[in-house]
Amino acid sequence: MGTNGSTMLEPLRQGLPPVDPTAVSGSASCALPPRYEAVRGARSFTRSTLAQWGLDDRFDDVALVVSELVTNALRHALPDDGRTGGEPEPPVRLHLMRWTSRLVCAVRDPSEDRPGGAFAPERTEENCDLESGRGLFLVDSYSDSWGWHPLAGRLTGKVVWALFMLQDA
Repeated sequence: MGTNGSTMLEPLRQGLPPVDPTAVSGSASCALPPRYEAVRGARSFTRSTLAQWGLDDRFDDVALVVSELVTNALRHALPDDGRTGGEPEPPVRLHLMRWTSRLVCAVRDPSEDRPGGAFAPERTEENCDLESGRGLFLVDSYSDSWGWHPLAGRLTGKVVWALFMLQDA
């Protein structure tokens, strides 16, 4: 994940108990091609990563959320031609990070637009009539928390993340 990991995840620390950086027990990341078939690859990557971490029992919920986040990034965040101006970095990346008591799925994309348009988790009844953002309703329903923030520094785009609390081992 490189040096941007702590910057990328800073909003996750707001309102949550502090995370000891030494308590990180795993992180994995994969680049996703700008094709819808990448959603299947993201689920496969998630399955194998969770199996390595002994979290097979969380796969169904986590895979649903990963599928929605990756689909949104591919559908709404890529330029029409799917390229990012010749940059060597792939346009969409999936990051999975595990601590003792939490798991985070984060999808990075090149768009700085707010995910879901008018979707707002706190206005559930209003969301039912929206044409877009319904996938984020699933993300909100299946994860313990989710959010997004623009990237800082030399990276452009945003990260949309979902948090899953884990049972203490």
